[in-house]
Amino acid sequence: MKRTMMSLIGVAVALAAVTGVAAVAAPDGGRDAPRGSSRLPVQRSALLCPAPTSSEVGETAYTAFAPKGAAAGADGKKGTAELRPAGTVRAAGDGAGGKGGKKGKGKGAADAAAGQTVAPRDTEPVVPLQEAGKPVIATTDKPDAPALVGSADGMFAPGWTVQQTTSVAAGAGRGLLGLSCTTPDTTFWFPGVSTATDRQDYVHLTNPDGVPAVVDLELHGKDGSLAGSAGEDISVPPHTTVPVLLSTLTTTPTTNASLHVVAREGRVGAAVQASDGKLGSDWLPPAADPAPGVVLPGIPKDATSVRLVALAPGESDADLKVQLATPTGLITPAGLESLHLKSGMTTAVDLKDLTKGEAGSLVLTPSDSDSKAPVTAALRVTRGKGAKQEMAFIPATRPVEKRATAADNRDHGSTLSLVAPEKGKDAKVKVTASAGSGGGTPVSKTYTVKGGRSLDVEPPRPQGLKGTYALTVEPEPGSGPVYAARMLARPQGGVPAFTVQPLPDDRGSVLVPAAGQDLSVLTD
Repeated sequence: MKRTMMSLIGVAVALAAVTGVAAVAAPDGGRDAPRGSSRLPVQRSALLCPAPTSSEVGETAYTAFAPKGAAAGADGKKGTAELRPAGTVRAAGDGAGGKGGKKGKGKGAADAAAGQTVAPRDTEPVVPLQEAGKPVIATTDKPDAPALVGSADGMFAPGWTVQQTTSVAAGAGRGLLGLSCTTPDTTFWFPGVSTATDRQDYVHLTNPDGVPAVVDLELHGKDGSLAGSAGEDISVPPHTTVPVLLSTLTTTPTTNASLHVVAREGRVGAAVQASDGKLGSDWLPPAADPAPGVVLPGIPKDATSVRLVALAPGESDADLKVQLATPTGLITPAGLESLHLKSGMTTAVDLKDLTKGEAGSLVLTPSDSDSKAPVTAALRVTRGKGAKQEMAFIPATRPVEKRATAADNRDHGSTLSLVAPEKGKDAKVKVTASAGSGGGTPVSKTYTVKGGRSLDVEPPRPQGLKGTYALTVEPEPGSGPVYAARMLARPQGGVPAFTVQPLPDDRGSVLVPAAGQDLSVLTD
């Protein structure tokens, strides 16, 4: 009897421990802490950077940063943060890391699953951090630069951010490509992809773990799942990346489509590299998890065209109210008072020169306040005219609840976009420019964004800046919801090259519920 009782107590304690670990690992779903819980910094985080470019005239900069002042792990150790090169799966007959695959039904997925795994040439760490609050940079101009897989722990884990910025001077993929390296997950949505003949879109799947991952890819067009879609059972070996050309997954060329990435086994990082014959190239990051309403922040004031691509991935149709948050308030675009999305079908709307010379952010909300149908969306934004055009993508993003970070800011060329989408709920935000990678003193500035408005600012710069610096965005307690994005503009020979990175909350802290033994489970 005594032995049985002790065993039951052991089981109860073990279950309590497992529950605590699960709570720490779960995403932070809101600002309000459950009763008895406490907010603690994460102790470990992971990031994945896809292979940057196969161009012979491309140059890539990596900038790593961890905010200063984040608490160390429970063991009090300083911690580490670094990325290491990953292996690559090359499709059969492809000599360019998956960027020359033949088109045809299912060809890309089948080749990727059965391709040759090429180990990285070296395993030296890339942009390892030595101290929080100061960025570290590294550059490469190698056309076969590998994907990177990394992790951070201790004091570097909360808010660890790596920006990958690539400049391609010429060719079909010319332009400025920017991406905040992604966190691994099991599902991703990418509205705005294309399998048309004038686009080459590759989804890069990177496995950070020591066990294989199995991934399914599904494309949705205007009539639903695309005919001939064959992206099932793609194997991604451990610590390896697999690039898949989307046009090889279907027999139906489609200009506006949505991609759903699902890891059935393991987890991966995913990002889409889109290259257009006329509009240059950029990364399309994954959109925020589908929700009844979404916000797409950071449309530049000189945008010459804006295309909205949206999808209702659930079982129900969605009716949305479309509004543009401007510096003076919310307005409804002419001729687009509402938008109807059919379940499982991608809808695209050309908004042309939506901003009319004023920067803004797109806000999509349910037409019926009781509607719970989830939606996902992204924008393709173009600057310039004629042969000197450049495109970038703005996916729906999560709000900044506690903190967000944008790395790789230079002396000029950065624009910070803030939007408080709800009327009557102003947002007060502290923006801090870190020390520079080569020197400089941090500077902070506070901005107030009126509810229902957007605000574009040239962000503060460190005093005595040398090198690059990072921006952290922190809403003050009690502020209304706020969303953020950062645009980098670096002209290339008359082309207004640019890239936009959404700034979701970095989830650098989690709510940990109070736990204790409850022996009542041992009694009848």
